[in-house]
Amino acid sequence: MVFRPRDLASRMAGRRKPDDGYLRETFTLPRDKARARARDFLNRYPKAAYMSSVESWRELPSGDIEFTMRRLASAD
Repeated sequence: MVFRPRDLASRMAGRRKPDDGYLRETFTLPRDKARARARDFLNRYPKAAYMSSVESWRELPSGDIEFTMRRLASAD
């Protein structure tokens, strides 16, 4: 049984296949810095080459944003 959203997130993360070829980075930042960090990540690793994206995000009670960015390990 799930009691907190974090419990559910941890359980779902545990089900993720570690060999799917993606590298993931999770950040917890204030809203403006989170937006800038995601934009920088997507500029550095363009979707066309790295299939990069924001995999998941949520707003924490403190107002910070926790988000996970994913990309392929290398571009061919």
